[in-house]
Amino acid sequence: MAHRFISKSSRFAMLAGISAAAMLAAGPAFAQTETGGTEAENPDEIVVTATKREQTLLEVPFSINAQTEQDIQRSGATTIEDLSRNVAGLAVQNLGPGQSQVSVRGVSAGQIVRDQPGVKEQVGVYLDESVISLSLFTPDLDLFDLNRVETLRGPQGTLFGAGSVGGTIRYITNQPTPDRVEGTIEGNLNAIEGDDLGGHLKGAINLPLGANMAVRAVAYHTEYAGFVDARRLNGGYDQNVNDGRRTGGRLALAFMPTPDITITPRIVYQEVRANGFNRQEVFNLYANPNSSALQRVTFREREQFLLLDEGFSDNTMIADLTASIGLGPVSVTSVTSYIDRDILVSRDASALTGSVSVDLNLGNAAVLLPSNLRDTTDLKQFSQELRLGSTGAGPLQWLIGAFYSNVDRFYMQRLPTPGYDVFTDRRFGAGTSAAVANGFPLNSPYNADLPYDIEQKAVFGEATYDFGRLELTAGGRYYDFKEERSFKSGGLFANGDNRTDRTTSNGFTPRVLLSYEMAERVRLNAQASKGFRLGGVNDPLNIPLCSPQDRDIFGGFQSYNDETLWNYEVGVKAGGRGVNLNAAAFYTDISNLQVTLDAGSCSSRIVFNVPKAHTKGVEFELSASPTGGLDLSLSGSLLEAEFDSTVRSGAGAVIGGIQEGNRLPSVPKFQVAASATYTMPVDEAGTEMFFSGSVQHVGSRYTQPSDQEDNPRTFRSGLRFAGATGTEPTVIDLKLPDYQLVNLSLGVTWQNGFEYVAYVSNLFDENPLLSFDRERGGRARLGFNIGQPRTYGLTVRKRF
Repeated sequence: MAHRFISKSSRFAMLAGISAAAMLAAGPAFAQTETGGTEAENPDEIVVTATKREQTLLEVPFSINAQTEQDIQRSGATTIEDLSRNVAGLAVQNLGPGQSQVSVRGVSAGQIVRDQPGVKEQVGVYLDESVISLSLFTPDLDLFDLNRVETLRGPQGTLFGAGSVGGTIRYITNQPTPDRVEGTIEGNLNAIEGDDLGGHLKGAINLPLGANMAVRAVAYHTEYAGFVDARRLNGGYDQNVNDGRRTGGRLALAFMPTPDITITPRIVYQEVRANGFNRQEVFNLYANPNSSALQRVTFREREQFLLLDEGFSDNTMIADLTASIGLGPVSVTSVTSYIDRDILVSRDASALTGSVSVDLNLGNAAVLLPSNLRDTTDLKQFSQELRLGSTGAGPLQWLIGAFYSNVDRFYMQRLPTPGYDVFTDRRFGAGTSAAVANGFPLNSPYNADLPYDIEQKAVFGEATYDFGRLELTAGGRYYDFKEERSFKSGGLFANGDNRTDRTTSNGFTPRVLLSYEMAERVRLNAQASKGFRLGGVNDPLNIPLCSPQDRDIFGGFQSYNDETLWNYEVGVKAGGRGVNLNAAAFYTDISNLQVTLDAGSCSSRIVFNVPKAHTKGVEFELSASPTGGLDLSLSGSLLEAEFDSTVRSGAGAVIGGIQEGNRLPSVPKFQVAASATYTMPVDEAGTEMFFSGSVQHVGSRYTQPSDQEDNPRTFRSGLRFAGATGTEPTVIDLKLPDYQLVNLSLGVTWQNGFEYVAYVSNLFDENPLLSFDRERGGRARLGFNIGQPRTYGLTVRKRF
């Protein structure tokens, strides 16, 4: 890339505007009128729709967490990763903006990265009623003006379908209402460790348009501070290269021509831009402790090396229409949604291309050519759900429905490396580069086009009968799935493939739940449920880059089957006298777990099925208000997630750490969070001050299953370049260490709707290692994706 996605001058101009807006908003504080409340104070009275009908948290017969709008604001959470630390059993791998990978209860198969578009998600993600899940790219939605975020733990394949094998996350927005005019404006300014600045300006307004119509509009702009610095050739140094922005909004209209009919069309648009990635390097082909002729470097924390600027962009448009019609004892609900996303991941692949150039003896000048790997995704997704449900007060409640979706996903890779063909033709003969191009542009040693056409149909139903103190729920889902994927590749590093593969599958996922009311506000729940994750086809290995050993080990995996699991759990929910408890114990039996592995030197990644695996554990969430004004909470999970099968190569060697008893990757065994908030009156006019603190512990993890074998591991590039022999060792402990985050905030709220919150996140400036990053099996680059440093901030919020 020749330029950064966002100029620094533009960034600071935007931040100046944000700061000014926040100060202006704070001015007429005492001249405003009082606003109404938002959420019920008793957590048990939070109403959720996890069963496609309204219930309180206590009434839902399985394990669920709901982070309310107030919870989100008090915690300072801005991303799903922030929320996950306060939700038992929820884990997130941060691979950069818009690329987080979510797992629930340890159901995880390893790091899924940019060049695996065929892999399906393990956690379903919904915006209200619309499914927005996309493998590799969990939407990085802004959390502003949400009513709540629901985390449904355990498989939700009955009501929410594919992708909900581990659980489901639902972003529930505040809906338009004709009852009142209301809104919020919020400004923030923050400073990250290292002196880079960030901030945001957000606003939401609800306007009645008569007695039976209302519109709700939301707009937001966020500037992300950078915290990773980049070394350059010849001693150059750039600071905060991973800064960025997010801009977007929602516009929803609610029309209620009669009390029994509600029609809500909506459009959502969001742009995300990042100038780089949260990667901290240990070794780079061009900069390492062994390079004497080019650049001898020992990387410090939060440093990387770049020949080229990197970037990420994501333009997302969601249009949906939800209609509900009451027909006496039943209601009909229709949900129609359309998603259009354009995603670009632009990476500095110079070290990757250069490492191959060393192997091919193209000469140092070729090795030093800047090489830009550009992964683009063009997604168009249509889905339609129609369901019929009971609305009466009788003991039998039921719901039946049908679902259809069509996904048109075009994934492309290009590796523009200006001047590369001169060295190729010099080494292998004139015309070589043109001969292997396979119709793709020249001076790009790897190119691929992968169009996907995915169609899914399903019918589902669930019924609950109330026997008095005992409720029985039973349901199931039948699904039929078809996928067609073409693969065309070209360039010196490719095979020159041109093929089309088709996969189909169908199945049935049942669920049975029991809920017993032991006493008032005390319930015991039990369930057995099945979930599924759709299979697919691997891309062919990049054979020209593979060592003979890696070609033999990984070359035999083509298609992979549906992943299925059975979940068995018991739980208790209780509340009263200021104490609320939600706890569960579970066991999950997984068949054909889809495991992702780095195919060594091939610069390819593959998925294959592991016959058996399991997870088991306990999770709890406890909240209490022992005295007036003091709110305490404690949540955590203890988890065992292991393989129950061993996968071996034809020679009998264990492949990629897939060995019985080894841990499933990317999830901690133990995770716990504790928080306390004390609220006290300041004056008789209703002004209040609050102090809040939280401590979050995330246990150790592995990025891929193979990382727990031969660990700490010694990497040797095998590349003789820039004074290095390629035999020098780089020793890395691949067990990601546990980390603790401490967050503090101090706020003041007025009855007129104003709120000021000063905060510090990551008080002790931990440097969390979130996942291990390797390029070409570690021959080109080694490093870690990392979390955000200590951050100070001030938020000004006005409700009206």
